[in-house]
Amino acid sequence: MRKFLWLALLIPFWGWAQIKKTSPTATGNKLGHSIQITMKPYQNIKLYIGTNYGKNKVLADSCVLNEKSEGVFESKQKLTPGIYFVVSPKYSILFDFLMDEEQHFKMVADTNALDKVVITGSVDNTLFQNYSKEVNTLFAQMNNLQNRFKEAKNAADSALFKSAYLGKDKEIKDKREAFMLAHPKSMMSYLLNVMQRPEAPAIPIVNGKADSLYPYYYVKNHFWDKVIFNDNRLIRTPFFEDKLDEYFKNYVSREPDSIIEEVQYMLTVAKTGKEIYPFLLFKFTNKYIAPEFMGQDKVFLHLYQNFFAKGDTVLLNQESKKSITERAYSMMANQLGLAAPSLIVNTVDDKKLSLYDVKSAYTFVAFWDPTCGHCKEEIPKLDSLYKASWKNLQVKVFSVNINFKELAAWKNFITDHHLEDWFNVYQTEEDLNKEIKAGLPTTIRQQYDVFKTPTFYLLDSKKKIIAKNLSLEQFNDFLVNTNKKK
Repeated sequence: MRKFLWLALLIPFWGWAQIKKTSPTATGNKLGHSIQITMKPYQNIKLYIGTNYGKNKVLADSCVLNEKSEGVFESKQKLTPGIYFVVSPKYSILFDFLMDEEQHFKMVADTNALDKVVITGSVDNTLFQNYSKEVNTLFAQMNNLQNRFKEAKNAADSALFKSAYLGKDKEIKDKREAFMLAHPKSMMSYLLNVMQRPEAPAIPIVNGKADSLYPYYYVKNHFWDKVIFNDNRLIRTPFFEDKLDEYFKNYVSREPDSIIEEVQYMLTVAKTGKEIYPFLLFKFTNKYIAPEFMGQDKVFLHLYQNFFAKGDTVLLNQESKKSITERAYSMMANQLGLAAPSLIVNTVDDKKLSLYDVKSAYTFVAFWDPTCGHCKEEIPKLDSLYKASWKNLQVKVFSVNINFKELAAWKNFITDHHLEDWFNVYQTEEDLNKEIKAGLPTTIRQQYDVFKTPTFYLLDSKKKIIAKNLSLEQFNDFLVNTNKKK
């Protein structure tokens, strides 16, 4: 497979990357954050605090511990509040804590007793530690019951363990609700709101009929209750991105217009969030620039036209800006439902042929390179499908060699594999140079988004694009189903 690798340009690798911070200066102003730490038994060694960037981990600050195991994480800049953790000199996570709004507190811990960390001067961390201890105890009891459930000897034992398990689960939910009611403005309540999913209600009976879709729409409509998408704290949690992925997988239609509606709303609200906005924009861009399902590249085009093309390319370096712009222009002319771009190319005996001169119920357009190993496997498979059933479905194959330097190899391949029943064509070097000289995004590769080979399209009788970016097996299923509907 020949493929242009550009995707990694859009988002830098984070891993244990360092968040840039400004060093403290000798002023009378209070520092943005100042967290004292005693971390035994470390001495005269660098210690770190880290946080989340969605599913990834980043380092936020560092300090050097003295001979008394004491140090201070400090800067005149505040850190984005959220869930943080202390990281050892060998980059292992030692324990979690909350970065509150004040960001001036003290932590005392010992690597031999990490369950006994003491944090003073932070109400949010006191609430966090107390709640975590209570809930973790209940979770441990639930795990014990789950293990015992596996060992149940009869139905009565199973029912007993299940009842006890559900009871503990209810205790956890009750504690969560009680905590949020008692401390509605605490960071812990905020985090619990972000974490939780609405419970599906029972199926109601409406006019004597069960409304089976009601629970689904109830969960969808309440999935983001009390979550505002411009809050930068969202990406300083390990669970927001998972919840986002779950929402798009289970509660958003795969139709591109439905996805566009969701991402447009989220990005519009997130626009004022300095960190959350670029996070969401790049996440959606990476997801839909090479989508999992056919037609969803329309979402990427929407992102480009409504965000990047309107100034948000300032978030990209020059190389990334060039790549994302070229990708957008390569997709514009070949969206599902559009008329296929004009193709006037040369046949094997160097006569001009237009794609629109091919009359058939369906036209299968294949862009390939005779030197491409993957093409050498796929093109014979295509021919097998064509001879077995596609020909009877009135499919014509318009096979385009995109490598004019390998005409001999191309012609030999056609002969060796008996592809003479196809429209075998190529673009001459002269014609390609004319397109390039014109300076417009009109080359075959750009018009048909041929950034890898082989690239396939299925057109209807009017040469409208009805399928693309599928495997040959999927194209076959699509053709069979479409023909049945006809």
